[in-house]
Amino acid sequence: MNKLIWYCILVITSLLLSCKQDDVAPNIPTPEFMEIPKGFDEIDFPEDNAFSQARWELGKRLFYDPIMSSNQSVSCASCHDADLAFSDNVDFSVGVDQRLGIRNTPSLSNVAYHPYFTREGGVPTLEMQILVPIQEHNEFDFNIVLLAERLKADTSYVRLSKEAYNREPDAFVITRSLANFERSLISGFSPYDQYANYGKWDALSQSEINGMELFFSDKTKCSQCHGGFNFTNYEFENNGLYEEYDDVGRFRFTGEDEDMARFKVPSLRNIALTAPYMHDGSMPALSEVIEHYNTGGKIHPNKNALIQPLNLSQKEKDELLAFLHSLTDASFVKNPIFKNN
Repeated sequence: MNKLIWYCILVITSLLLSCKQDDVAPNIPTPEFMEIPKGFDEIDFPEDNAFSQARWELGKRLFYDPIMSSNQSVSCASCHDADLAFSDNVDFSVGVDQRLGIRNTPSLSNVAYHPYFTREGGVPTLEMQILVPIQEHNEFDFNIVLLAERLKADTSYVRLSKEAYNREPDAFVITRSLANFERSLISGFSPYDQYANYGKWDALSQSEINGMELFFSDKTKCSQCHGGFNFTNYEFENNGLYEEYDDVGRFRFTGEDEDMARFKVPSLRNIALTAPYMHDGSMPALSEVIEHYNTGGKIHPNKNALIQPLNLSQKEKDELLAFLHSLTDASFVKNPIFKNN
């Protein structure tokens, strides 16, 4: 059945059920656009924020609404573009009053599976992460209490909030609904997935297959950090990008010398769409990233010992690049349900 038809049916069902209950919105079964791909874990929703269509609808509206920022000029989507797998295409995204962020914007695809958030891992839940851009001076530069008051002045937001959480807009509603929407951003139907998990042997070219074998080989050891169904182990590593770093990374959170210039290992899903790369957006092309690892990076006391010169041939580098492109999930990026409408 067409995804848009499913979407309409679920919305109508949600509205009918919410009219019959005075309590919180019902936990509607996972809809088609949140289908868990083969090889993926089930999503662990918090007890106080189980999925419902009403909550998803409210979160999506907030995600695209510049009402979230102090001067109502930027929204979550301003930095997390659906066409770019919910990332950005600049070194540092622009917040209110054209202020630049301090780190490159990560993709939100499969964010439901992350065990902690921000590049230093200082935020334990997705609900809590919502607070970060709201209060950051270079992002929304706002206060969630004032944001809630702004939303309460909008009758449509009051209605949606009561349908979703049986309460008026407040910090609880804002953080939960946005997290509810973001957990639906599941990406696991790339050509690689079609080949590896769905048995479609023609989904990858020979060059992509060669690159895949190289990626998972002992020669490159790429998968030791970028492993699992989401192509990340979520650990904190230094990859030898610099000898001296302006950004202290995880040290900012722990204060431990061993964490100096370590950053959370990013997922490689949809990586071809999320340039520029690294925590500071310093590499504009994926080929440069491959060359960085091929040379072994720069010397740093906290650099991961796995990062050593690979001495790849040009053919091997091209094949590795081809494989990384095969991680692009067009069905996710083009899904109209996630677009602003």
